[in-house]
Amino acid sequence: MQSRRPAARTGRPRSAAADTAILAATREALVELGWSKLTLSDVATRAGVAKTTLYRRWAGKNELVVDAVAELFDELELPDRGSLAADIEGVVLQFAAILDRPEAKSGLMAVVAESIRDDALRARIRTSIVDRQKRLVLEGRARATLRGDLPQERDPGAASRAADLIFDLVAGAVVHRTLVSARPADEVWVRDLTRLLVLGLAGAARAS
Repeated sequence: MQSRRPAARTGRPRSAAADTAILAATREALVELGWSKLTLSDVATRAGVAKTTLYRRWAGKNELVVDAVAELFDELELPDRGSLAADIEGVVLQFAAILDRPEAKSGLMAVVAESIRDDALRARIRTSIVDRQKRLVLEGRARATLRGDLPQERDPGAASRAADLIFDLVAGAVVHRTLVSARPADEVWVRDLTRLLVLGLAGAARAS
């Protein structure tokens, strides 16, 4: 799993408390000010740290906001609810609940919009958010295999492609539902999405 943090530098050890305060202040500023008005000076003031402290950790606003958003999605956990379908429903409901938070909406929409013209920012989103959260797909598939819900995937390449596709389907559907369509990802919708996904996985297993 790749880290969202910049590479460690020499000098005094980093303060975890300062990092937490800075990321929380960034999310707060995003909600109140929006992307265009957010500045590192304002974040530093809100977090109670020197501006130089931010620059020792992050090269600029883009990197800081991505890390602030990534921290929200690190809250996601794969529940063990006894079946593949129930596990998927549990994690998707968590994801939808995070996206319903103002700081997640503001931050994610802002960095995605900015990444259209910034390849480095797009790469950071991929490594700090997307790649890190694919752990949920890998954990879920491994658990489903142990339960016998899914067959063992013997081709590592096929397994990797399947994990990418599952993540894209779930994340894309939830983001579109909540942020683009502005409709609730409630229990009924999540159950219907899960049913389609599980049927697709079962069909793919039979075809392989």
